[in-house]
Amino acid sequence: MLPGYLELKLSWELFKKAPETLSEPERHRLSEVASKQDSIEQRILASTEAANVMVPAATLATRIEEVRKRYPSAEEFLQDLERIGLDESLLAEAVERDLRVESVLEKIAADTAPISIIEAEIYYRLHPEAFDRPEARRLRHILITFNNPKEKEKARIQLEALRQTVGSPEKFAAAALRHSQCPTAMEGGQLGVVKRLQLYVELEPAAFALTEGEISEVLESPIGLHILRCDEILPSGMLPFAEVSQRIVERLTDKRRREAQRDWIKGLSPSR
Repeated sequence: MLPGYLELKLSWELFKKAPETLSEPERHRLSEVASKQDSIEQRILASTEAANVMVPAATLATRIEEVRKRYPSAEEFLQDLERIGLDESLLAEAVERDLRVESVLEKIAADTAPISIIEAEIYYRLHPEAFDRPEARRLRHILITFNNPKEKEKARIQLEALRQTVGSPEKFAAAALRHSQCPTAMEGGQLGVVKRLQLYVELEPAAFALTEGEISEVLESPIGLHILRCDEILPSGMLPFAEVSQRIVERLTDKRRREAQRDWIKGLSPSR
């Protein structure tokens, strides 16, 4: 019963699909992981920490419903249960077992010491590359495509005229909606936040030379002619510690909790 449920659960966790749809290599990998996981879970449930763990009925019902929702229909859900030797009653037992394992591991993790702000700052200082904010701009554009030299010249004249009259973001957005031949026209020509190496090479130098509110000359890329507007220049460089401290604390806390769980499992005797 239990390996069958593990097969079902891990198939979705590892491959995001039902077990019967797996390829042969995927099935082999699934079998290996399920066997190892079952062994670990047996040791966890045999521990003294698991003795008094109870699963609330509402929690069990919610988890079973999450499993059902992975299937397009109730019929397919029941067929998959039957294929791996389960019915709804046996599934409930298996899911309850799964939740008991999670509860035990949560108890172990809850006993770990909290990460201090000093520890977070030490991590920040030792890993500056993780908090380096690249140069970025918030940009809009208007694109006009062409198929021949005559159309190209017409597009250039049109864009030259537009760039003289669309200084504000509102006017630029209205002109993009009316004239731009890019799907971004529906969003006022917004390209969003753009970092280095995300634009066509023909556009990037001009884009990153613009001051805030400035509109570029007419530029040519492989898809046509453009004018760009810089709506905002985002600060680059090292993110301030105050801005990332909570994220660091959360990351280190998760790491410490996982390590505590792993070390506790390693200390469990296989015969317990």
